[in-house]
Amino acid sequence: MHYLLLFLTVTCGLLSYGQNPKTVSLTKDTLLVIPKDIIKGFHHEYLLFIPKGTPIRKQTVLLVEPNNTGKTSDNIEVHKQSAIRSASVNGVGNNVATNLRIPFLVPVFPRPDSQPLVYSHALDRDVMVADSPELKRLDLQLLAMIADAKNILRSLQIEVDTQFFMTGFSASATFTNRFSFLHPEMIKALAIGGFNGKLMLPEKQLNKVKLHYPIGTYDFEKLLQKPFDAASFKKIPQYIYMGALDDNDAVQFDDAYNDTERDLIKNNLGKQVQDRYLKCQEIYQQHQANAVFKTYEDVGHWTTSVMNLDVTKFFLEQMKSK
Repeated sequence: MHYLLLFLTVTCGLLSYGQNPKTVSLTKDTLLVIPKDIIKGFHHEYLLFIPKGTPIRKQTVLLVEPNNTGKTSDNIEVHKQSAIRSASVNGVGNNVATNLRIPFLVPVFPRPDSQPLVYSHALDRDVMVADSPELKRLDLQLLAMIADAKNILRSLQIEVDTQFFMTGFSASATFTNRFSFLHPEMIKALAIGGFNGKLMLPEKQLNKVKLHYPIGTYDFEKLLQKPFDAASFKKIPQYIYMGALDDNDAVQFDDAYNDTERDLIKNNLGKQVQDRYLKCQEIYQQHQANAVFKTYEDVGHWTTSVMNLDVTKFFLEQMKSK
């Protein structure tokens, strides 16, 4: 019922201007809370923010940002309220969507306290091998949400590109980075920051050491039943940024990596966040990834108005490109 009321609010806003053929955009910010739909393939709610000025009857682009509560909780309402703030109040994604006037999707994925090693908000290995319907293949659940959102937007006369933008900061940046390896053909462009200096690598081995998911692609096909589409990954325009003072290090925590993964990362990519960031840049450049790397001086594990503006400009350029 909550979703229905919000939907009617938007519809009435459009209908009130329906007799004016020059009307081409929505007249107010709107947040839709979309209920879970197991039949359609998603076991959790998602949020669809449609900012004021979003064009109708004209193709635009959907922006997607995975939710990142910043803590574990078995109460899904904790994650929902955090996701609502991200979708409609603050954060890089909301800033981009509001300024570019494009629709914005944020899932309400859990991060269970009862399963503290399952770092679902970072799309770690534990969640990728999970069997429970609520946690199984969150990447596919997100794709199902996106497909559903496109239908809702179409009903509001908002047409979006078949590909979508993705963004994220910290854990949601890590989720986005890993998602881009799983479904590169679906992403029009992405922007990520504050990801602990560690990116997933388009490598099966490094220094003769096998790189399993989520470090590299050695067991990609076995884990996901499909090969890594390196060609599509290389084409994704990427804006990848870090603060020069950012020393937030997920690698040291067990929910992010196990002991074997931690040792591999420290021995082959670097013991410190900024050292790993430089090594990851080098590897991406060797693989000719379509990525721009930016370091912001005097910035730690946070975002600034300058960063938000740069990310917005990046996506604006991608909207202009064919």
